[in-house]
Amino acid sequence: MAINKRVVKQILGDLPLTAELYWQVFQRGMPVTRGFSLRKTERALPLWRMQAEAARQNLPVAHTGRRILIFCTLRYWIEHGVLLGAALSGLGHEITLAYLPYASMNRNTTRFDVRRHNAYIRSALKESAGLFQTISLMDTHPASKESLPAGLDEAIEQISLRDTQYTLQIEEVERGDHQSASGRLFHLRQKRNLHAASAFLGWFQALKPEDRPDMLLTPNGSILEMGAIYQAARHLGLPAVTYEFGEQRGRIWLAHNSEVMLQETGDLWATYQDCPLTESQWEQIRALYASRQNGKLWENFSRLWQGLPSQGGEQVRQVLGLDTRPIGLLAANVIGDSLTLGRQIFSKNMTEWLERSVQFFAGRPDIQLVVRIHPGERYLKGPSVAQVVRNALPVIPEHIHLIEAADPVNTYDLVEIADVGLAYTTTVGMEMAMSSVPALIGGKTHYRSKGFTLDPISWDHYHTLLGSVLANPRQYRLTRTQVEQAWNYAYRFFFDYPCPFPWHMLNFWNELDTWSLERVLSGEGQTIFGDTFKNLAGEPRHWKSNAHG
Repeated sequence: MAINKRVVKQILGDLPLTAELYWQVFQRGMPVTRGFSLRKTERALPLWRMQAEAARQNLPVAHTGRRILIFCTLRYWIEHGVLLGAALSGLGHEITLAYLPYASMNRNTTRFDVRRHNAYIRSALKESAGLFQTISLMDTHPASKESLPAGLDEAIEQISLRDTQYTLQIEEVERGDHQSASGRLFHLRQKRNLHAASAFLGWFQALKPEDRPDMLLTPNGSILEMGAIYQAARHLGLPAVTYEFGEQRGRIWLAHNSEVMLQETGDLWATYQDCPLTESQWEQIRALYASRQNGKLWENFSRLWQGLPSQGGEQVRQVLGLDTRPIGLLAANVIGDSLTLGRQIFSKNMTEWLERSVQFFAGRPDIQLVVRIHPGERYLKGPSVAQVVRNALPVIPEHIHLIEAADPVNTYDLVEIADVGLAYTTTVGMEMAMSSVPALIGGKTHYRSKGFTLDPISWDHYHTLLGSVLANPRQYRLTRTQVEQAWNYAYRFFFDYPCPFPWHMLNFWNELDTWSLERVLSGEGQTIFGDTFKNLAGEPRHWKSNAHG
């Protein structure tokens, strides 16, 4: 009789010590899978501990640190969390590193395998003793469902929905259908996120009040178990800092008591909107914009925005066969992009916004519409915006032009000839304003309502505003003051919003060659990164002191 290996693992996974003993006997000291190796971290820990201990010896006698709980999951976040915890420990804070031992965000791993990962992580981090405390939330007693704070269930469901949308690059999820791909993944994410929140609450509530952390520090805060625990912490009233990394090396995004991916820039803009750029700042933002236009990397940015250098507006007119009628440019995001999920204002989601926008223009043959599909679609496997457009318009009229992700057309050449722009959350909406193009913004994005975009709040408002702009595009061209404000905001977003930080999550092992933990904790390192580590430890940001220019 054939034995189902997965069934055996499920049975053994519920028996005490079976997985741990299996790992001890057959895999002692070894990762469970090749993709989940903490060998580098294990080797580095003794040195990091020594360097952090030396730094603590140099702290002022009166220094008082904070009790900080760092939570992470998945191998790469755990590795980075260990280094971050070591740095904060060296700065005099009392650190607890909590983790969940998952190797994948979307695979339904047996409890037997999860427990083996747990045993491996515990062994790999044993050298952290004296540096910080480690705890696996797999080993804690979860809070009962009945004891969860009111509203947390709904927040967990939204995180699970976002996890599913982001993983599959879709917006519609069949939550109740456990046989569909989206339904199965949603069910898995819901189960794991709920367990994470319950395990954290059970651990937290079992602590004496004087032993509880002062704050939570976790990556992202919007997705996966990190999002679940962020929501649980906020429902408890526990202060939290979330962090994430963008395309800039040597920089980090931070948010206090907020999800960092919301990119809330209200305080930043309140500080700087009346501060004109200096000449050197103008040079920086112009140089960055020129690199984006021409498909070149610039300084510490690691992403190419265009695959083709600018050819000029007139050239693209000829290539697309555009005539003298006014031109609308719809710049689309990637479907399922984390910066679009949950950002709806008056539409159900970005897909509906796309559908109704192109349908509106289908009835306006006096206007040419160019739909520019995000070049990033070339690297993803999800549904294309092109299919959304074709579903909405089975026969695409001659005055609507669809530019595919891989088409050799530069987006900034389209901006140059556009009379009106439409954007959901893509940065192109801001860049349209930088070129004096009136831009209607359909989703919640960081640059909306900053004084240089058109910001409808309902479908009626959207269609009315769009109709008014199309009736007289020149009347809605941005004033010089508005254009300068758009450039000012772009500078602040790209150069002041991110904080200096030595170790980007994607490259930190290489960056340690330049910025060792010892060097970061030194006077030299703290001159550059000190404010950022204070912000990570919960101190509010002071935008003036963190200014780039």
